[in-house]
Amino acid sequence: MKLGGYMGKILEVDLTAKKSRTFPTGEDLIRDYVGGRGFVAKLLWDLVPRGADPLSPENVVVIAPGPLTGVFVPASGKVHMGAKSPATGGYGDSNMGGHFSPEIKYAGYDALVVRGKAEKPVVLVIDDDKVSFEDAGDLWGKGAITAEKILKDRLGEDFQIAVIGPAGENLVKFACISHDFGRQAGRTGVGAVWGSKNLKAVAVRGSRTIPVAQPKEAFSKAKEMYKTCFHKPGFKTWTPYGTAEVVDWVNKVGAFPTKNFSTTYFERHNRINGQSLKERILITDKGCFGCPTPCGKYSRAQTRLGEVLVEGPEYETIALLGGNVALGEIEEVAYANRVADELGLDTISAGNVAAFAIECFEKGLLSREQIGRNLSWGDLESVVYLLEKMARREGIGDLLAEGVKVASEKIGGGSERFAIHVKGLEWSGYEARWAPAMMISYITCDVGAHHNRSWAITFDVAKGRDSLEGKADKAIELQHIRPLFDVLGLCRLQWVEIGFELENYAEIFPMVTGLGYSWEDLIKVSERIWNLTRAFSAREIPGFGRSFDYPPARFMEEPVPDGPAKGKFLARESVDRLLDDYYAKRGWTKEGIPTRSKLSELGLDFVAEELEKDGYSI
Repeated sequence: MKLGGYMGKILEVDLTAKKSRTFPTGEDLIRDYVGGRGFVAKLLWDLVPRGADPLSPENVVVIAPGPLTGVFVPASGKVHMGAKSPATGGYGDSNMGGHFSPEIKYAGYDALVVRGKAEKPVVLVIDDDKVSFEDAGDLWGKGAITAEKILKDRLGEDFQIAVIGPAGENLVKFACISHDFGRQAGRTGVGAVWGSKNLKAVAVRGSRTIPVAQPKEAFSKAKEMYKTCFHKPGFKTWTPYGTAEVVDWVNKVGAFPTKNFSTTYFERHNRINGQSLKERILITDKGCFGCPTPCGKYSRAQTRLGEVLVEGPEYETIALLGGNVALGEIEEVAYANRVADELGLDTISAGNVAAFAIECFEKGLLSREQIGRNLSWGDLESVVYLLEKMARREGIGDLLAEGVKVASEKIGGGSERFAIHVKGLEWSGYEARWAPAMMISYITCDVGAHHNRSWAITFDVAKGRDSLEGKADKAIELQHIRPLFDVLGLCRLQWVEIGFELENYAEIFPMVTGLGYSWEDLIKVSERIWNLTRAFSAREIPGFGRSFDYPPARFMEEPVPDGPAKGKFLARESVDRLLDDYYAKRGWTKEGIPTRSKLSELGLDFVAEELEKDGYSI
C-alpha cells in the first residue's frame, strides 16, 4: 500500500553484527497504529523479548516520525523514541522536536529499529540508503552538546544528529537524548538504553521527497492553518515567553513544585518566570521544524560559577531545577539547565533527584560523609555538584543515578514517603494535591508520572478543585487527544496554548495520507495504543496493576503547608474513588488491567491472549 505521508519502509539496524536491512511498512501497522507513538508501541510489543533487561542487548530502540512529519503542516517536526524503560521496567517513550524527525523521512524511512550492542562506541550514520557504523571512541565521555558540534563539523551541517552525553554512557536511569543543541527526548531513560548499546549518536541525511495524496488540497489547507495560527489571540502573548509563560499561573493556583514538592508556592517565582527570562537572559527565539510559534528560547546567563549559553530554560526545567530545588534566579536555573543538557540528564527527573537528596540531607538520612559536601536549598553549587555526581555515577551519584524510587528504598528512614514518582518515573512540573483531574492523569499515565499525556489542571481550576466529579472522564479524553499528536508527528502546543482548533488536523490528515479516517477514527487508534502500552507494562512488570497507580505518600497524607493550596491534600480514599471511576470508564478490571472485551473491541485479541498466559483474570 503506497500512501501519502509514508515512505514505505522501516530501517532495522543490528549493532552487534554491524548490519542493516529494510522491510516494508506493513499495511496493518499503518491502518491500526498510523505512525509515531503508534509504531513505537506496536514494534516494541512485537520485538522486545518478554522479560528482557532494559539495559541488555535484547532491548530494542524504536525511533518513529509520524505521517504528517516533514510535510507543510504547522509544527510537523516531532519524533517519538521508545524502548523498554530502565526507569520503570515497563513501556517507555519520549518525544523530541527539532529537525531530526523530518530528516528520517527524507532519508526514506517511516521508522528506525535499533537492536543489539556494538562492541565499541559507535555513531550510526544514515545517508539515504547508505548505513555505516563510525567509530565514536573519541566522542565517548564528551558532553552531548560538545559531541553534536564535533559531529556537525565532521559530517556536515546538513546531517541531523541525536546524541547522548555521559549520563547515557553511564546508564543513568533518567538519561536523555539530545538534538539541535537543546531539544531533548528526556523521559523514561531511553538515553541509558542507547548507552547500553554503545550508541553515542545517530546522524541522518536524506534527499527524498515525502509523497502527499492530495498535494494541492493539502497545500491550500496548510497555508490556511499557518494563517490561522498567526491570527489567534494567544499568538502574540505566547511566543515571546514560550512555556516559561505559565510559571506565574501555576504558582498562583498553588501547583508549583517547591522544595521537593513539600509545598506548592515559590515566593521567588517572579525571579524565574517568563518575564525574567525575556528581560534578563534571552538572546533570540528558536523554533523546531515548521513551527509558527517558536517556544525555544536561546539564552545567555552569567552566574558566580560562570557564563553559559543554553536553549531554555523552558517551564519544566524552571519548575524542577528552579522551584523544586529553590533556585531563585533565572540565571541560576539556566546554568543548571546547561549543565544537565551537556551531561545528558533529563532535567525533570534530575531536578526531582537533586531535591530528594537535599531533603534527605536536611532530615539526616544522608550524611555529609556519604554525599561529599553539605547540601542546601537554593544553592547552585549543591545542585551542580549533584548533577555531575549522578551523571558520572561517582560517590553518592551512583545511588542517585537509579532515580528516587530505588534510592529511597535503599536509604530508608521514611524517605519513600517523599520520593516523588509513579512507577519509578519522577513527577513533572505540576503539584496535584488540589487538582484531582491532574492527579488521576499523572498516576494513570502509561510511562509513569508525566504531564504530557493529559494536562488537566485547567479543568480542575475551571470546574472546581475539591470535586472528583467528571475528573476521570476528562483525563481519559485528554489521554486520547494529546498522545494523538505524538502519533501524527506534530507538536500539540498550537492547540494547547493559542487555541488552534482540532478540526484542522482532522481535515488535513486525509489530504496528506489518503486514509479516509475521521477524527473519531483517529481517537480510536489513540485508545488502541493506550491499551497496548498499558498491556506492555503488565506483560513486563511482575505484579503490575493498581498498586503501581498510587501517588507518593506525601500527596495523600501531608496537607500543603502554605500558599494558595494551604491545607489541601488528596486522601487515599479519594484516590481510590478516582481510580475506580477511571478503570470502569476505561473498561479495565478493578486492578487496572484491560479486559478481554475491551481489548477485543480495539482489535487487540493477541494482547488478551498474552495477558491471560501471564495469569491475569481479564
